[in-house]
Amino acid sequence: MNADYYATYTVVLSVLLLGVVFAAVALVANRLLRPTNPSREKYLTYESGVVPVGAGWAQSHVRYYVFAYLYVVFAVDAIYLFPWATIFAAPGFGWTTLVEMFVFLGFIAVGLLYAWRKGVLTWT
Repeated sequence: MNADYYATYTVVLSVLLLGVVFAAVALVANRLLRPTNPSREKYLTYESGVVPVGAGWAQSHVRYYVFAYLYVVFAVDAIYLFPWATIFAAPGFGWTTLVEMFVFLGFIAVGLLYAWRKGVLTWT
């Protein structure tokens, strides 16, 4: 019985090995077939067609990070909402899951209200 159990993993390992070999062959073929013409212009940083001038360090305002953080919070919220919405109609997942989701949305709403009251959501 153990031999049959481990034999099922040979398919998984062979597909994994085939994928690694395929990726390695593609990378090696790319290295061998590409043209190489190094020049000074190719080593410059590309900035949307504008020639980079000056120092490469610039300070970013903290509001960009706050909006990025809020985006992540709501993306995670969406990740939890979609599976919940698909399971909600299944038998045995009625009011309990509804209450749990409203508690979760309440925590999200309290965090959003706190950010709004602190003035984090204003752009100016």
